[in-house]
Amino acid sequence: MSTPGALLCGKVIELSQIFHARMKQTGRTRCIPARGAGPKPDREDLMKTLGSAISLAALLVAAPAMAQTEIQWWHAMTGANNDVIVKLADEFNASQKEYKVVPSYKGSYADTMNAGIAAYRAGNAPHIMQVFEVGTATMMAAKGAVKPVQQMMQEAGEKFDPKSYLPAITGYYSTSKGEMLSFPFNSSSMVMWINKDALAKAGVSAIPKTWPEVFDAAKKLKAAGYTTCGFSTGWTTWANLEQLSAWHNVPLATKANGLDGFDTELKFNGPVQVRHLENLVNLQKDKTFDYSGRTNTGEGRFTSGECPIFLTSSAFFGNVKANAKFAFAAAPMPYYPDVQGAPQNSIIGGASLWVMGGKKADEYKGIAKFFTFLSDTDRQAKLHIESGYLPITKAAYDKVKASGFYKDNPDRETPLLELTNKEPTENSRGLRLGNMVQMRDDWSEEIEAALAGKKTAKQALDDAVTRGNQTLRQFERTANR
Repeated sequence: MSTPGALLCGKVIELSQIFHARMKQTGRTRCIPARGAGPKPDREDLMKTLGSAISLAALLVAAPAMAQTEIQWWHAMTGANNDVIVKLADEFNASQKEYKVVPSYKGSYADTMNAGIAAYRAGNAPHIMQVFEVGTATMMAAKGAVKPVQQMMQEAGEKFDPKSYLPAITGYYSTSKGEMLSFPFNSSSMVMWINKDALAKAGVSAIPKTWPEVFDAAKKLKAAGYTTCGFSTGWTTWANLEQLSAWHNVPLATKANGLDGFDTELKFNGPVQVRHLENLVNLQKDKTFDYSGRTNTGEGRFTSGECPIFLTSSAFFGNVKANAKFAFAAAPMPYYPDVQGAPQNSIIGGASLWVMGGKKADEYKGIAKFFTFLSDTDRQAKLHIESGYLPITKAAYDKVKASGFYKDNPDRETPLLELTNKEPTENSRGLRLGNMVQMRDDWSEEIEAALAGKKTAKQALDDAVTRGNQTLRQFERTANR
């Protein structure tokens, strides 16, 4: 490998040769003329030219190519989802030369969020951080730590219209005035996964639409040999409190479920939620319903064939497709038909991309260009078809729909139909509650107490509300400092 010195010397020789050729053309080819051989060569001209040659050569060797601006992207995706992240970054990097997006896996959603906030306090935060939907309030309360995405896009001069995104998605990540705070990324919703072969075996001719129909089908499934589980749910609070409330247009909390202020109070101990938990408690006794845990760890009970009806995320699609050995479907969540206005619309799950504060203007410009890249209609449509993520823009949804994809793959449209079933209300725009990870554990603990017969459903939800409100007040005091 040549050294910088060798390269410099070579450039000097090369340029000197050019210089002497020029001198020869003008008749001044000798540095030291013979005695009495005519006028002296222009020594000053010679030295200036050689000096310029040396300076130019030094610049050619020493000046580096213009460095790319790196954009650090911290995320929580594993397996095939991580591959999607890497592919998107690679495609963006190949599309231009000014910026380089560098994705880094940082653990679970909670781990990634905590790591990002800690890094900000230490002065070395990433540029982009993937945060799950229930972390929205925590991110908002981290004053100065985030740059609102809508503001960033406008300052960077990138075309950006919040109305071009699906309203059920943007509502979750926007202020009460409609300003988008973060960029929607891997969005999903809750659906009811159905083992069609099991239903046929049990003599259930149609996929249930209402909760009473689910209860009846589950009893028939149990009688048909599915003795340990007629139906179940993943993410117990998301299914049986958060989505249940939105789908029936009843409040989970005041202030539009916290979207309109951190001084929100929980209200999910109302008639609809209490009745639903009472039903689960009664059906748990003979395994018509069987509890599958606080998160999604029980999803394998569906793909194994044990639980023929299972409510969980639409993002479960890839796992179901790869592992289910039976005909399956993704149906809309059931509802109670006597609740006026039900079903309303579902709320999203998944995560969004938050832009961290304190970065340079040129870095924000690169992030804005990357978000424009991600929002491209063709890219969103392709991403939805290949990965199972929901398209975040109306144009991408319309493009996929017009292609006829959903006619052959109706399960893939189910969560979109739920999200767009009706115009979102204050009860169904989403939720924004502080310390949500802790509260979900507290709520799950109370639900578990009811299922175990230690408390009535009403007492369990009353206690969950009381505990949650205490947590919210603690969060509010911290957020308002």
